[in-house]
Amino acid sequence: MLNLIEEHACHGGVQRIYRHDSATIGLPMRFSVFLPAQAHARRVPGLFYLAGLTCTEETFPIKAGAQRFAAQHGIALIAPDTSPRGANVPGEADAWDFGVGAGFYVDATREPWSANWRMYSYVRDELREAVTTHLPIAGDRLGIFGHSMGGHGALMLALRNPEIYRSVSAFAPIAAPTRCPWGEKALRGYLGDDREAWKRYDASELVAHATRRFEAGILVDQGLADQFLAEQLNPDVFEAACRAAGQPLMLRRHEGYDHGYFFIQTFIEDHIAHHARVLMKH
Repeated sequence: MLNLIEEHACHGGVQRIYRHDSATIGLPMRFSVFLPAQAHARRVPGLFYLAGLTCTEETFPIKAGAQRFAAQHGIALIAPDTSPRGANVPGEADAWDFGVGAGFYVDATREPWSANWRMYSYVRDELREAVTTHLPIAGDRLGIFGHSMGGHGALMLALRNPEIYRSVSAFAPIAAPTRCPWGEKALRGYLGDDREAWKRYDASELVAHATRRFEAGILVDQGLADQFLAEQLNPDVFEAACRAAGQPLMLRRHEGYDHGYFFIQTFIEDHIAHHARVLMKH
């Protein structure tokens, strides 16, 4: 059961926020959906957006300016929250880069996080099933993209599940989380000390073992004035891994752009078009 919390007319369609009781998370979860006008007449492709650290389900629809372009192509946009909320795990809100607002799109195996921090399964299974069952979104034409922590999530989910996601892109992703402070903190905290287990959530490790290539390519945009580029993001590592695996990659580096949503706004049209070229094919 989806409970509609907000609805706003937007570019000929509707921007909504839903809440539902998540069996996977064990708590109520919220997500946003933009449905273009075309959804009145038929099922439309769906594009999942995974947001970054500290964000919510509202960040992307408010800040990115994506609805205009999704409306033109007839694509739905779905954006989940970035973590469980209300679990009351001790210390869950002590740090901005771990816990609340920082689920890292993994299924935690370490207590006390393992009971609720199951964002991988939530996004891949429960949220996907909810929107394709209860909304006019075509379950066989789905793509995924994201920003920063969410860029990591999008790349990782797509590489592990190419039978679900037909297209993938990312803005400034944490492209090798096993090799950066953000990733090491999150993966150790949620999964424990076994670094082999971490690799299942690292796009730069996964691309070497992918069962299917994304023949239309993976699009990644990276600002060269990004304050997190040197220490956290590692696009060069992902680029080398794609090259070695024969996975087509369009890694675009942009002078002057930082890590924020002004950067995303600038290139969001290209990302929607990238997904549309794949998802609009039957």
